[in-house]
Amino acid sequence: MPESAVAVAEHPPRSAASEFTPLLRTVKDRGLLDRRQGWYAFTIAVNALALGGVVTGVALVGHSWWVLLLAPVLAVLCARTAFIGHDAGHAQITGSRPTGRVIGLLHANLLLGMSYGWWNDKHNRHHANPNHVDKDPDVKADVLVFTSEQTADRTGFRRRLTRHQAWLFFPLTLLEGVALKIHGFQGLRRQPPRERRVEAFLMIAHLAAYATLLLSSMSLGTALAFAALHHAFFGLHLGLAFAPNHKGMAMPDPEGEGWGHLRRQVLTSRNVRGGILTDWFLGGLNYQIEHHLFPSMPRPHLKLAQPLVRAHCRELGIPYTETTLVDSYRQALRHMHEVGEPLRVE
Repeated sequence: MPESAVAVAEHPPRSAASEFTPLLRTVKDRGLLDRRQGWYAFTIAVNALALGGVVTGVALVGHSWWVLLLAPVLAVLCARTAFIGHDAGHAQITGSRPTGRVIGLLHANLLLGMSYGWWNDKHNRHHANPNHVDKDPDVKADVLVFTSEQTADRTGFRRRLTRHQAWLFFPLTLLEGVALKIHGFQGLRRQPPRERRVEAFLMIAHLAAYATLLLSSMSLGTALAFAALHHAFFGLHLGLAFAPNHKGMAMPDPEGEGWGHLRRQVLTSRNVRGGILTDWFLGGLNYQIEHHLFPSMPRPHLKLAQPLVRAHCRELGIPYTETTLVDSYRQALRHMHEVGEPLRVE
């Protein structure tokens, strides 16, 4: 984390709560919080057609091992599907909560086999308190740890894992595609009965359709290889998209003075520079600062808001972190490597 970010984090101004208001007013005046339903309708339609094309290809080529070449393609399209579900959960697509939920359920539960309700609850808690060790589920000590304090209770296999977690991070993301499905089913028991039934039905329908497609198109061995490759590349893609966002950035002191919304979101987030390809590959999450400041802002508006946010932060003397994609991975992995350092010198 840059030294300037630490300084600002330790000594937030008394007027921190009002720092966000002028920026919010400017963004609203520019119409950047207005919905882009036409853009999303086109994006959803193109993604659906592409998914349909890959499914057709699997059915036609399933008798040959060449079908395995479609597994990475399907993984990329599943990541696009996840980005749409993510945007629906933030009310970026429509102001109607029921309509947004339907879009989210179709893309998460039915098309991906993961729980929209579980993900949305977890992700909203992350947005409310990013990088807060007591409140952000994304930095809770689990397979990985993100602070030196979290290493104290590591024993056995997890202790050995933490020692080398930086090297193991991307290999572990290969399991994320399956983990999302498992966590989704586990999270169903915490949902109201009616929502649980709907989500469970759609997730089971996904698994049944997925298994039917593979087993009716190819041999059992090929089907298992296809499923393994598909989920591994899907998990890796999501890992590549989410890793640059917060790892290695400021982590609020749970016992310290609370930050206002602007500092809480800007100091804990990192943007990734790039062009159209980067925007597409990362699903707009490369504008992580803007996304965290304005979660309901439609994806195509994030780039337009960036100059406004950057200028506002410069005026207030708040560090605005932006780097290349490769350097973002380097910073994130370096942070995880440093966290595991005490366990390597025992």
